[in-house]
Amino acid sequence: MRFGIVTFPGSNGDHDALMAVRLGLGQPAELVWHTETDLSNYDCIVIPGGFSYGDYLRAGAIARFAPVMQAVAREAEAGKPVLGICNGFQILTEAHLLPGALLRNASLEFVCDWVWVRVEQTRTPWTTQLAPGTLLRLPIAHGEGRYYVDEKTLAELERAGQIVFRYVDAKGNATPEANPNGSVANIAGVCNVRGNVVGLMPHPERAFDRLIGGDDGLQILASVLAVGLEVVRGRGGH
Repeated sequence: MRFGIVTFPGSNGDHDALMAVRLGLGQPAELVWHTETDLSNYDCIVIPGGFSYGDYLRAGAIARFAPVMQAVAREAEAGKPVLGICNGFQILTEAHLLPGALLRNASLEFVCDWVWVRVEQTRTPWTTQLAPGTLLRLPIAHGEGRYYVDEKTLAELERAGQIVFRYVDAKGNATPEANPNGSVANIAGVCNVRGNVVGLMPHPERAFDRLIGGDDGLQILASVLAVGLEVVRGRGGH
């Protein structure tokens, strides 16, 4: 599969994602500058973490207007797998490709730590190879990671199966203490109704090898390869 890693002024997780795909998955990946308007050559798209445009106004608010986001929207509408990580998650919500909003952490402090998340939904391309309830240890680094939706929308997300990851403790319990930023219902990641667009605050690309602290993130990144294999077979490949 060919991965397109979108890069904005201020991105700092783009090379992390690039190396995770190339070294961790052994797949081709390219950096895509924010002025690009055609992403049709890529099989899946990753919007990485960082501080796009310095997070002026609020995180992701300016990046959503970049030319590349129109291309992202087209590919998402076509069903292509899209993954937004941290700032990428913020950008996808600002672009209304994902529901909800990311607010300042409840502590009003930047949080940099390793956390546990529980896989809640496996119908997405990024979780299809994971079992429901799987626990993953992943790093976080954000100041505006508190996921928010109102009660009505939360009920709709639960009903539609759009909650993909939740913050939990090492035993898998979604406790207040395990919630690093005050996200509603301990939500760490969600998907769109169709399931092909996923956003999460933890960084799977920074956990693709035990030498850098852990390799649980590789399970998320590698899941999409199974989807790519199905596409190839559907086209008559081997």
